[in-house]
Amino acid sequence: VLLIAAAISLAIYNRLQEEHAAEAAERVLSLLHQEIEANPNANEPDSNPPETDTEPPSEKIDSDKMTVIEIDGYGYIGYLSLPALGLELPVLSEWDYTRLKTAPCLYYGSVKTDNMVIAAHNYTRHFGKLSQLKPGDTIRFTDMDGTVYTYQVGDLEILPPTATEEMITSDWELSLYTCTYGGGSRVTVRCERTDGKR
Repeated sequence: VLLIAAAISLAIYNRLQEEHAAEAAERVLSLLHQEIEANPNANEPDSNPPETDTEPPSEKIDSDKMTVIEIDGYGYIGYLSLPALGLELPVLSEWDYTRLKTAPCLYYGSVKTDNMVIAAHNYTRHFGKLSQLKPGDTIRFTDMDGTVYTYQVGDLEILPPTATEEMITSDWELSLYTCTYGGGSRVTVRCERTDGKR
């Protein structure tokens, strides 16, 4: 009886965490949309700011860095759209276990260097249905500057949780991953960029 009560309590706790994460992600996503729409250069990736000085900048500009917008003390780099799953999710600029409870997180790389890896919990309204994606499905990432990057699912892999090198050193331009429900493996979706903006 005690074990049954503990199992029920754990199931209720997990369900409440999942609902909280879904609500938080939905609220943040709305704010991200507002931020991107307010950006005067949104959807104009080739626009150049007006020149105000003829001298070259004294510091090297890191073109690999993505714009980060802070909301509720956390940095966000944009949002993912997974039409085949009916999902649109904000993406945090860095990962840790606390952040994963809110939204998917940048685990490694950058959209600008075509090696981005995004991790999320297996909550139903996060990456819980990731394994349902099929080769050819479209995924989009919209950064905080309003630039939309389009990808196509190329492969689905099941990796052991210790396969961190394989996760970050692949030749795929975008990788999405989450734990299986038992936690013993990682469902990994590998994607290639199809929008031609390289």
